[in-house]
Amino acid sequence: MSSHAGELLDAAGGTPPGSLRAALANAMVGLKKRYYGRGPEAAKAYLEDDYIFVVLEGGMTRNEETLLAAGKEDLVRQYRLTFQDVVGPTATGAVEELTGRKVIGYHSQVVFDPFRAFEIFVLEPQH
Repeated sequence: MSSHAGELLDAAGGTPPGSLRAALANAMVGLKKRYYGRGPEAAKAYLEDDYIFVVLEGGMTRNEETLLAAGKEDLVRQYRLTFQDVVGPTATGAVEELTGRKVIGYHSQVVFDPFRAFEIFVLEPQH
């Protein structure tokens, strides 16, 4: 595990008790809190076969809210997606640590009405 992934798990409260889904959701909340300075109000992770899909509700920063009020959705989306490229290795490292499986694909997306962020991970197939 990379040191950044370990820091993310620590920011999420270590390996959270309960299900793997809860641990994954909490790790992504920890990522947002740590790197955006504000975390989402709610998060839920879904697991199916080799796929993990995490939905994060809320958590826009004040400057993002200001830009959205000015009609600058594209700018906020571009910034968020660029930033997620930078912190993607930390997110995938946390998922690999929690699942014990290699992440072979990662994508982040954001929508605004209502505001949701989506973190999508593709895991290496189990043999």
